[in-house]
Amino acid sequence: MPRFPKPAEGSWTEHYPALGTGPVSYEDSINPEIYELERKAIFKRAWLNVGRVELIPRKGSYFTKELKVVNTSIIVVRTKAGEIKAFHNICRHRGNKLVWNDIPTEETSGVCRQFTCKYHAWRFDLDGNLTFVQQEGEFFDLDKNKYGLVPVHCEVWEGFIFVNFAAEPEQSLAEFLGPMVTNLQGYPFDKLTSRFTYRAEVNANWKLYMDAFQEFYHAPILHANQSPTAYSKAAAEAGFEAPHYRLDGPHRLVSTSGVRVWEMSAEMRKPIEDICRSGLFGPWDSPDLGPMPDGLNPAKCDPWGLDSFQLFPNFVILFWGQGWYLTYHYWPTSYRSHIFECTLYFPAPRTARERVAQELAAQSFKEYGLQDANTLEATQSSLETRVVGEFLYCDQEILLRHLHTETANWIADYQTKTAGV
Repeated sequence: MPRFPKPAEGSWTEHYPALGTGPVSYEDSINPEIYELERKAIFKRAWLNVGRVELIPRKGSYFTKELKVVNTSIIVVRTKAGEIKAFHNICRHRGNKLVWNDIPTEETSGVCRQFTCKYHAWRFDLDGNLTFVQQEGEFFDLDKNKYGLVPVHCEVWEGFIFVNFAAEPEQSLAEFLGPMVTNLQGYPFDKLTSRFTYRAEVNANWKLYMDAFQEFYHAPILHANQSPTAYSKAAAEAGFEAPHYRLDGPHRLVSTSGVRVWEMSAEMRKPIEDICRSGLFGPWDSPDLGPMPDGLNPAKCDPWGLDSFQLFPNFVILFWGQGWYLTYHYWPTSYRSHIFECTLYFPAPRTARERVAQELAAQSFKEYGLQDANTLEATQSSLETRVVGEFLYCDQEILLRHLHTETANWIADYQTKTAGV
């Protein structure tokens, strides 16, 4: 996949001529045949983030992940040697799901010394080796060395765990991420261990929700009721312009300036924000996290607001200038539905006040996320009428244009490589 240079001044989109500037089609969001191609061409070939190392902090820690888009369930585990490995969550005896609790379709986590099948008690160690077979002598020519768990390619970057379902990945994880993302190396992810998560099942194509967070000029309009009237009216009249966009291979970045909320006049803030010294942009008291990596705030905004790194296909890392970050995942379940996951990460709170400030930020952000999601099901149903077949993008919607272009490129590349196979 091509790497894109940083553009010169002027129109962002026009500096990426391969993307074009004309109207775009949303057929890729309403066509079940295209969705089936995405599953094979993208989700079974790209590196997919499934979590962070903090989810499996010690030897024997594990979690499962249900991935309908590739029609499998996986186990991610920290082995006795401290390595992180991934396996398909299926017993080699009769195909039973190996790791689950009360409901087989629900994800789970825990700590164990080995995995034991609930059906006939076959056992597998943390490296996936078959170690015990019930009534082994009744099997014919059984070689336990041949019947370990089926491995999934797994690599870790800066504490983020990625898997790849290709027989042989076309790129290493570092090659796939590219310099725009790997230049984030050194960010103190390991210091931000206070987590808040939420999850929603959305009846809309996964790319439509990604599009909602790939441009911010909607914010003064869609989120106007979340701000005091005087501020929201002024913001809507002024409009919004992000100072920096960047494309790098299949990945994208939008970087924006920010506001120091505590410096705004009191009537521009909500009373709860003054009480908790927190709000949408995070706790006002920024932690000292040390020097930041060169990859952050490429436009050198002062004050800096946020950087949103969109990692193809379905993973977002969004860094806030106030010293915290969040992640988004968009997991397709059909051409018109997906599971949206958001996790917010803060430094471990040292006081009750810091904890409350984090909780207010998490709840504020959840409300904004719900507002963004509120439009999606209506958008999906409207697009499916096919009354309108082409739609306009402005210059600030360059990341949307790039996502849909990359989706088409990966499908075309897959079709070329598998033609005649």
